[in-house]
Amino acid sequence: MTQRVAVLGTGKIGEALLSGMIGAGWAPTDLLVTARRRERADELRARHGVTPVTNAEAARTADTLILTVKPQDMGTLLDELAPDVPTDRLVISGAAGIPTSFFEERLAPGTPVVRVMTNTPALVDEAMSVISAGTHATAAHLTHTEEIFGAVGKTLRVPESQQDACTALSGSGPAYFFYLVEAMTDAGILLGLPRDKAHDLIVQSAIGAAKMLRDSGEHPVKLRENVTSPAGTTINAIRELESHGVRAALIAALEAARDRSRELASGTKD
Repeated sequence: MTQRVAVLGTGKIGEALLSGMIGAGWAPTDLLVTARRRERADELRARHGVTPVTNAEAARTADTLILTVKPQDMGTLLDELAPDVPTDRLVISGAAGIPTSFFEERLAPGTPVVRVMTNTPALVDEAMSVISAGTHATAAHLTHTEEIFGAVGKTLRVPESQQDACTALSGSGPAYFFYLVEAMTDAGILLGLPRDKAHDLIVQSAIGAAKMLRDSGEHPVKLRENVTSPAGTTINAIRELESHGVRAALIAALEAARDRSRELASGTKD
C-alpha cells in the first residue's frame, strides 16, 4: 500500500483498524495517528510502529483521513481541520448518526466524504462495516474505503438513506447478542448450572450457529426447523418465546435504535 492513511482520535476501534491494516499489508510508516493524550500517542507508536502527528499535520500529509472521534466532538475537529484539508483528500467518517453533508458543509467544496458504520467486532477482525458515499465520493474512493475496513472484517455498500437502519442492525447489533447471552446465562444458572459452564455452553453454541448461518447458505427458518423436532424441547421453548412477544420486542427495539440514529443525525440531543 503506498497511500498514507491517518487515523484521527485513535481509540479502541481506531487501533483495531491500524492493527488490521498492518496485518493486511500496509506499512506502519505509511500510517499516521493522532490522539488527545501524548501518552496514548506514544503507546500507539511503541505497539504498532506508526507515526503520531497533530491533526493539522495529518490533514496536510495524509492521502486519507479517518475520523474516529466521538460524534459530539466532530464539529470541533472539523473546525480545526478545515483550513488544512485540500479537496483531493478522502475523508472517512466513523461517527454514528452524522451524515456526509455535515462534513461537506464544513470542508472545502468538492471534498470527497465516505461514511462508515462499523462495530466492535473490529477488535477481533470480525466487523461488519457499512459504507456510503457522499456527494463527491467516487467508486474509487469507495473501493479504497473497502480495502481499509476489509482489514477488520466484512464490508457492505448501501445508500446513505439506509445508514440509520444499518446502525440499528449491525452497529448496535453486538449489544443485542451480548444481552441475549447474558439472559441465557442467567437461565442456565436457574436450571442448576455453574455460571462458567453455562457461559461456555452458550458462547460455543452461538459461534457454531453463526458459522452455520454464514457458511450453509440456508435460511434461518430452515436451520431452526432442523433443531425443532415435534413435541420436543426446542418447540416448547420457542412457544414460550412467541407467547412472550420476543419477536415483536426485537422488531420494536430495532425501530427504536433506528429512530434514535435519525434524531442524532438531525441534531436532536435529548
